[in-house]
Amino acid sequence: MSVLDLRRLTGVARQQALRLILIGPPGAGKGTQAAVLKDRYALAHISTGDMLREEVRRQSPLGLQAKTLMAAGRLVPDALILDMMAQRLQQPDVSRGFLLDGFPRSRAQAEALVSRLAAHNQPLHSVVQLDLQDEEIVRRLCLRRSCPACGRVYHLQSNAPIAAGYCDADGSALVHREDDNEATIRTRLAVFHEQTEPVIEFFRSVGLLQRVDASLPIEHVEHLIERLVQGALTKTSPLRTSRRLTAGKTRSLGRAVPR
Repeated sequence: MSVLDLRRLTGVARQQALRLILIGPPGAGKGTQAAVLKDRYALAHISTGDMLREEVRRQSPLGLQAKTLMAAGRLVPDALILDMMAQRLQQPDVSRGFLLDGFPRSRAQAEALVSRLAAHNQPLHSVVQLDLQDEEIVRRLCLRRSCPACGRVYHLQSNAPIAAGYCDADGSALVHREDDNEATIRTRLAVFHEQTEPVIEFFRSVGLLQRVDASLPIEHVEHLIERLVQGALTKTSPLRTSRRLTAGKTRSLGRAVPR
């Protein structure tokens, strides 16, 4: 994509209030890609994981309920998440467009979201699924470190900080999240497959789902997602069909997701 194309699409996105969802298992790179899209299109980045962790930090009633569940790799009940999300979607910055990261995580949440957006004449443009195998996720998350101050995420092999153990942005000591151990990761993946995959099927059934191979290098995944956004904005790509990107469309970027 040329610089001129990118500038044009950025302007169009801001006018159209782009509404996207990133969906996928823990460790697939949702946070990394969400940060790029947020900056590029001035979107409200709504991460339920970040929101829940903030509630835990504040020791709010919701945070106290969520803390034990999150540490065990279990999902927070729909009722709590929906209450929190309903409040967030009423804030002024959402009118410029939003990117949901980590929500919805159950079919009930997905149906409630689509119903609410339809009632406000704010349909989703696309749902992008980052596709990654379980063993690669375990490898990624066991080696993940994050900055407690700015939230930046590192990987000790593929995206290590310049100074070992410290954040490049602010120098804070990096931490290994409590839930980034193999046993908890596998529990989280089991929960994902059991409860979140019906969400994927729901969005496939309504014609919004597009899958991207998240095992590709970060910049390649970013490029593929950007092309999906371009299609959503220009209406030249069949985003209302449920299909993976084909090898013909991605051969210059890497392998396509297998059918």
